[in-house]
Amino acid sequence: MSERGFPPFTEEHAIFRKTVRDFVQKELAPHAREWDRAGDFPSAIFPKLGALGLLGLRHPDSVGGAGVDYWYTVVFAEELVHSRCAGVNMAIAVQTDMATPVLSELGSDEIKREFVMPAIRGERIGALGITEPGCGSDVAALRTTARLDGDDYVVNGAKTFITNGARASFITLAARTGGEGHTGISLLVLPTDTKGFSVTRKLAKVGNHASDTAELAFEDCRVPRRYLLGVENHGFRYIMQNFQGERLIAALFAVAAAKLALDDAVAYGRDRVAFGRPVVKFQVWRHELTDLYTQLEAARWLTYRACDLFDRKLDALREISMAKLYACELACRVTDRCLQLHGGYGYTDEFDISRAWRDARLLTIGGGTSEVMKEIISKTLGL
Repeated sequence: MSERGFPPFTEEHAIFRKTVRDFVQKELAPHAREWDRAGDFPSAIFPKLGALGLLGLRHPDSVGGAGVDYWYTVVFAEELVHSRCAGVNMAIAVQTDMATPVLSELGSDEIKREFVMPAIRGERIGALGITEPGCGSDVAALRTTARLDGDDYVVNGAKTFITNGARASFITLAARTGGEGHTGISLLVLPTDTKGFSVTRKLAKVGNHASDTAELAFEDCRVPRRYLLGVENHGFRYIMQNFQGERLIAALFAVAAAKLALDDAVAYGRDRVAFGRPVVKFQVWRHELTDLYTQLEAARWLTYRACDLFDRKLDALREISMAKLYACELACRVTDRCLQLHGGYGYTDEFDISRAWRDARLLTIGGGTSEVMKEIISKTLGL
């Protein structure tokens, strides 16, 4: 731990927090319901984020990033939740913490110039292409193939549940370049203007409505061999490493979203009078809210512990998996109880809680289900 205390937020982090909060309140939050109902949001948001340096926080300055510590990402995630539009938040997080970090770490100078630098400016939008129909969390079973033919890989297959899939200009793609199992997988960059690439359909979802979530198809797509990331057939390890950042951002979103929902519920419960007194004055709700705030504080510090290890580049597999499991399950529970406190109005779209309740449900599924987290944790415990 640092002498600055823990968490090690500095005055610079506080200034950054205000910058993000101001942007979110001005550019995102006023449009949350509109974009949610439309099932989309304008891609022009990305260049605006890029102009403020918000899309390349931990990327090195050599590619136009800020090169700052992970606590800036913590601040960014916590403030982004105030958009009250999880679909937009998810699309942004895919750009910052899922599709591009591995390109900075493993990509050639050409890949960095062609994809990373424009992505940091918000001029190109990325997607992460891993999940496939019938595979889900079983990454080692993916069937999309990339067969080497001269200087190109020829890609055939399909992906599903791909955030930014319909708007992306490039896909950070997992494909099978070798034999069966985890040893035959590689990562490639596939530009979406490649012949043979298509968006099969956009998926209708329970929540995260503003985020385009698509099924993708690849039919004899020729990708230059130079777009390979890292070493051929080592992709499974890269994916597992990349998952750590994805799962940690999910835990941060979960804690911040649950806190926002709880605060909203308390404010509503103070104003809503039933049987002659405010709803929050009934013991059943005072005790339940107390329990939820206590559990939320535990989730926050578990997540911050994982952030600390991740920031210091220490082994955090167990802690990140625990944070993802606990915080995301808690967010579902918190939003459900907060909707209940709102009564009938919670079941309408007149209050933000209905959207928060729908959106939270993805957290225990995306980036590795709660069941997968339990398997990972059990193995780290030697069980």
